[in-house]
Amino acid sequence: MIRKARISDVVEMKQIINTYSREELMLARSLSEMYENIRDYYVCEIEGEIVGCCALHVVWEDLAEILALAVKPDCARKGVGTKLVSACLEDAKSLGMKEVFALTYVPGFFETLGFNIVDKNSLPRKIWSGCIRCPKFPDCNEIAVLKSIKE
Repeated sequence: MIRKARISDVVEMKQIINTYSREELMLARSLSEMYENIRDYYVCEIEGEIVGCCALHVVWEDLAEILALAVKPDCARKGVGTKLVSACLEDAKSLGMKEVFALTYVPGFFETLGFNIVDKNSLPRKIWSGCIRCPKFPDCNEIAVLKSIKE
């Protein structure tokens, strides 16, 4: 079941994210940041267990970012990530966003959902606010993907 995240989900969400951040496959998130942005997050819950999370963060009046997409390894490749991103895209559409982007090491996944690879430099500088905290900055090799949202 995909639903909006609750405060009580944050610790489990952080544990899933940390699985990947320890391997430097995604940016770590602090508890403080996750609590402050809880309204951005969706979770996938199966039999009372949080198995994945994803967030939609509004960057500007017509642009949002999908971030913190993480699925427990034993639930990977079972459609959880697709459902989480789809929930974020529906949210973006209902908010009136024109475009949604993500920075990823797995562009092929996003391409299956209608995203296109774009040059990171084509995105507004405001997107770099999260990058500054990354241990790989400024030598990041994440790939930017972008999707137009149709009303």
